[in-house]
Amino acid sequence: MQFLSITTIQTNLHWEDKQANRNMLEEKILSIKGKTNIVVLPEMFTTGFSMNPSLLAEKMDGETVAWMRRLAKTKSIILVGSLIIEEDQKYYNRLIWMLPNGELGFYDKRHCFSLSGEHEHYTPGTKRLIASVGGWKVNLCICYDLRFPVWTRQVIQSNPDQDPAPEFDLLIYVANWPEVRSTAWKTLLHARAIENQCYVVGVNRVGIDIHGIKHSGDSMVIDPLGEIIYHKADDEHIQTIIIDKIKLNTVREKFPFWLDGDHFLITD
Repeated sequence: MQFLSITTIQTNLHWEDKQANRNMLEEKILSIKGKTNIVVLPEMFTTGFSMNPSLLAEKMDGETVAWMRRLAKTKSIILVGSLIIEEDQKYYNRLIWMLPNGELGFYDKRHCFSLSGEHEHYTPGTKRLIASVGGWKVNLCICYDLRFPVWTRQVIQSNPDQDPAPEFDLLIYVANWPEVRSTAWKTLLHARAIENQCYVVGVNRVGIDIHGIKHSGDSMVIDPLGEIIYHKADDEHIQTIIIDKIKLNTVREKFPFWLDGDHFLITD
């Protein structure tokens, strides 16, 4: 697949009101015109960035995962976003990668945001999720993960029968990133694209939450050279962007910096 279509949904969220958020987002998803491959929602899209998992958590067989499965099938899309999940008496900020056929992958946020006490309520993940669609490899991350480049650094794939290859082609971040630190958000998205020579998609919420924290959105799509393809601040917005595998490969062939990367191992 040379081209991959990605639709970003930058939206305000109803505080801790799962049904209201599902209804609102369903209307937005169904309004998308034309074909798109992936639809990306913000972090904790059913609740906002809540530290009340005991009241709000769902199981993997709960209403929101079923809702994602239904909409992914209805629109024939991959639906991506994070929500609060309970599993084995632990709570996770879990990103779901929902396929149109109902199968899914998931990623648990590795870096819990200690400034807001997220580490006191949620269990950090230990494994990355690199999904695949049409020959594209997609690395999936959540908000605060953006500040930790080692976690998302390209690992060169070596196979005796094949040429070396980067581990992924696209990085997706879903977020509830506050406006007061929007400069860091925008700068780090650029850095992750440049250092990994990949496309980066960052989808953030807008609006003021129950704590008076303003979110400016600043959702972005950035190409492997660090050029901005899409950027939207402040307003709710739905945008479909097409990214190009040939352009990606051309950049990597012309500037093969990724081959000189350090070898490393991430441990707990």
